[in-house]
Amino acid sequence: MRAGFFNIDKRRGDTSAYVVNRIKRLAKSPCGHMGTLDPLASGVLPVGVGNATRLFDYFLQKRKTYRARFFFGATTDTLDAEGEPRGEGPVPKEEELLSALPRFTGEIAQVPPKYSARCVNGRRGYELARRGEEFELAEKKTAVYSFRLLGQVSPSEFEFEIVCGGGTYIRSLARDLAASCGTLGYVTLLRRTASGVFTEETAVPLEKLTPENAEEFLIPADSVLPFPVLAVEDARFYNGVAIPTDREDGVYKIYRGGEFYGTGSAEGGVLRPLKKLC
Repeated sequence: MRAGFFNIDKRRGDTSAYVVNRIKRLAKSPCGHMGTLDPLASGVLPVGVGNATRLFDYFLQKRKTYRARFFFGATTDTLDAEGEPRGEGPVPKEEELLSALPRFTGEIAQVPPKYSARCVNGRRGYELARRGEEFELAEKKTAVYSFRLLGQVSPSEFEFEIVCGGGTYIRSLARDLAASCGTLGYVTLLRRTASGVFTEETAVPLEKLTPENAEEFLIPADSVLPFPVLAVEDARFYNGVAIPTDREDGVYKIYRGGEFYGTGSAEGGVLRPLKKLC
């Protein structure tokens, strides 16, 4: 199978690794995903096939959009509905939540959930938490561009839309928003509706893919790269040699004989190879 991307609509309950392994068997090629989705979460999970995984750096820091439901008045050890209950507290009023939301937009600092893939001395947080070991995770910076309250869906649950940068923990947002209102909270529903250019409108359920039709759903790697096109016929470039160019500084999609080759970087009148796909 040629290099490209599958925009998978991950089911709740599946791990991201399970999705990647299924696609590896379909594609018979190395694969990788762009940004883990918790088993609790559903939605957009882009998976790169073959050399398209070399392009991940161009996508990992793109904006992601989530629809989430937070339960207020209690929490769990995992900060989601699958954990063990912990504590009790009041349910905040809508006005309290609306007043608190601006504190969680812009560049913010958050402590990742202990049940996460963040490492402590080379060991995953979730592994240590499952063993009952005491540890602390370091605070990290992230960006939240929009945090909107969509409405109340049950006596203790509210629904939100969150647009954020890569590496944002929605479970931490639930915990910290609740704490700012003097209570406890956790995530009961989480769906990623967009990851950069990949959206839920064009996502395909994993179970819909078969060895016979998988190619139909493979997105060509160059079609989702937001760079201008540059045709290069100078053979030196394809041997790793920088060549003169009159193009403006920036990253380009490089084509050789009409076929997508990879990316190159123009700087100061010189064009250099960056990522090779073929």
